[in-house]
Amino acid sequence: MIKFGTGGWRAVIGDEFTKENIQILSRAICDKMREEKVDKEGIVLGYDRRFLSKEAMQWAAQVFAAEGIKASLINKSAPTPLVMFYVMKHEYHYGMMITASHNPAIYNGIKVFTFGGRDADEVQTADIERYINEVTDIPVDEMNYAEGIGKGLIEEIYPLNEYLDSIIDTVDMDQIKKRGLRIALDPMYGVSETSLKTILMTARCEVETIHERHDTLFGGKLPAPTAETLRTLQNYVIDRRCDLGLATDGDADRIGVIDDQGNFLHPNDILVLLYYYLVKYKGWHGPAVRNICTTHLLDRVAESFGEQCYEVPVGFKHISAKMFATDAIIGGESSGGMAVRGHIKGKDGIYASALLVEMIAVSGMKLSEIMETIRKEFGGMALEERDYRFSPQKKEDIQKQLLVDKELPQIPYEVEKVSYLDGLKIYLKDGGWISVRFSGTEPLLRIFCEMKEKQDAAAFCKVFEDYLEL
Repeated sequence: MIKFGTGGWRAVIGDEFTKENIQILSRAICDKMREEKVDKEGIVLGYDRRFLSKEAMQWAAQVFAAEGIKASLINKSAPTPLVMFYVMKHEYHYGMMITASHNPAIYNGIKVFTFGGRDADEVQTADIERYINEVTDIPVDEMNYAEGIGKGLIEEIYPLNEYLDSIIDTVDMDQIKKRGLRIALDPMYGVSETSLKTILMTARCEVETIHERHDTLFGGKLPAPTAETLRTLQNYVIDRRCDLGLATDGDADRIGVIDDQGNFLHPNDILVLLYYYLVKYKGWHGPAVRNICTTHLLDRVAESFGEQCYEVPVGFKHISAKMFATDAIIGGESSGGMAVRGHIKGKDGIYASALLVEMIAVSGMKLSEIMETIRKEFGGMALEERDYRFSPQKKEDIQKQLLVDKELPQIPYEVEKVSYLDGLKIYLKDGGWISVRFSGTEPLLRIFCEMKEKQDAAAFCKVFEDYLEL
């Protein structure tokens, strides 16, 4: 029952996310590490603020200890990027983070990281699943937690300063100090507050925070930074006349932004903004990477600088792999995850936030002004996103109809090409596109459509909605 999707293994707490399954997965990784002869170096584990996250980390550690593999536990709730950084910096072959990222509060899960601090790719996760299927002695052996500590097989660490210093050393703190910016933060009841406040206050920003307390129900909302979930932050930015509002999802690997006018900036805009800034203002050179559901405006900006934008399937492991292969400056997805060259090999909402603050300081412009400059130069695109739930039978029907038989509705636009790289994607001759695919992290069918006008994107989504009887 333990299956990895695009963002690790995620399951409903008490259903499939159980102590037994957590320990079976941990035992499988022990076996994999031993066979690869990397068990002597140990593993690093972290956890977020979700229900049972800390306990799940400790349950996992007890299995590693029983197998003679040292588990270094980050002993306070921490951002996912911190675990990735630590795996990369200290050259571990494996790390684990207990989190379900932006999923609803009833979910928890585990992300596995491999050498270099990368998300485990499809080859690695398939291998882990094979080892899971070979675990037959259930319940698996575990060592008492206190005994593990006493034997040195369980170690509690807190390397937050090391991670924060790596960001502070990269960002132009002196320029930020000159601006005296007022920043509103919304960690969405997650784990980013300490990290972001430390960085921004070191840069002499005035920082005000909402939704900072520990709430495993995330205030009754999805812990994902969207236009709907960030309305309180929008009002706060306007009322307090802040220069910027920053939000991160539950484990702080994704970012949400409210500009100085109180406008929600879609993650597509943030990705374009950062790439534009890094090339135009910082003089960096290199391509960009995006997934199939992310704005093609990034392609236009890259082309204007004589660079290329590469398209990959959904799942950040594909983005980080392509970034490594092409030495790309930035890679990102429309859900708010992005990585920047020279930092960790995965998503980091904290680092992206620091770069946005630097952009305001270095450019001397307000965020709304920079975005308007880009729109005037490159034009605008409107994205429509729709999610649909389905029965198992309906999923089979849609898969057969779209992906096996490759049947399509009547398309009311000129089609340039059709791709089945990840689900279905139709590219239009005027630059628009539509993507239809099943989520790899939740039981949802997702339709993304980008057109020049919002009403056209909505109408194109409706074509598929009617055709598939959603």
